[in-house]
Amino acid sequence: ANDRILTSLNTGASTLSFAGSTFIVLCYVLFKELRKFSFKLVFFLALADMLCSFFNIIGDPSQGFFCYAQGYSTHFFCVASFLWTTTIAFTLHRTVVRHKTDVEDLEPMFHLYVWGTSLFVTVIRSIGNDPGLGVWCWSETGRTGKVVHFITFYAPLWGAILFNGLTYFQVIRMINNATRMAVGMSDRSQLSDARADMKALNRWGYYPLILIGSWAFGTINRIHDFIEPGRKIFWLSFLDVGMAALMGLFNSIAYGLNSSVRRAIHERLDPWPERLRRWLPAALRLRSLPSELVPL
Repeated sequence: ANDRILTSLNTGASTLSFAGSTFIVLCYVLFKELRKFSFKLVFFLALADMLCSFFNIIGDPSQGFFCYAQGYSTHFFCVASFLWTTTIAFTLHRTVVRHKTDVEDLEPMFHLYVWGTSLFVTVIRSIGNDPGLGVWCWSETGRTGKVVHFITFYAPLWGAILFNGLTYFQVIRMINNATRMAVGMSDRSQLSDARADMKALNRWGYYPLILIGSWAFGTINRIHDFIEPGRKIFWLSFLDVGMAALMGLFNSIAYGLNSSVRRAIHERLDPWPERLRRWLPAALRLRSLPSELVPL
């Protein structure tokens, strides 16, 4: 009964993440004005989330080879997802703190880093692992398999969280300093620019919390399962499965559904009759929206 609940939860939450990620991918494909480098990174993040969610949905432990393929595909794209968040943090740091303008030239390196690292840890994970005996195909059995899963997923994940946290802290501190300098110099134009940057970047400081929220319960559950393999805690497994599967939805809302996307959607909806636009969410009916994408 518990397994059925967890399977349904996994499918439902992954479907929400798949829908949110697909929406961001479609926005990038359909709206030419969004195809700036900063949003291109968000597009690749959403693409990784979309495929991670897709493979999470279709897992069936009763099917041997297909289950292996699905388990490793989920691992590959979920690792790629949180690695893309580090490229976004790195890009922000390089442009805002270091004042470099060469980030677009680094795109091939970003791809090599994200897809190469994801492939490497997915191949390493196949050592001593026997997936397919849990709630869905991404679970693992055997002590060696659990250790390898921890090393190839949770270790890079918490490395990414630490990197993102330190990076956003430095970026926000830099913007704060610029704002204080503008106040001291009574430079109104500089002050308004700094305030606009701060408004956009303030919520970006919370982005590392998305990864923490999505995977903290999973990390605790893995450690507990390793220490006491025979004793499952249902509420911990429930939070583990639910929050991890919602990562794509959290990312699509935080990174993707920014003012530039809302403006692009609003411009397409403007010709619609007023009676139809009244039914739209308030976020899509805003008339003047400042851009939240830092010009690179």
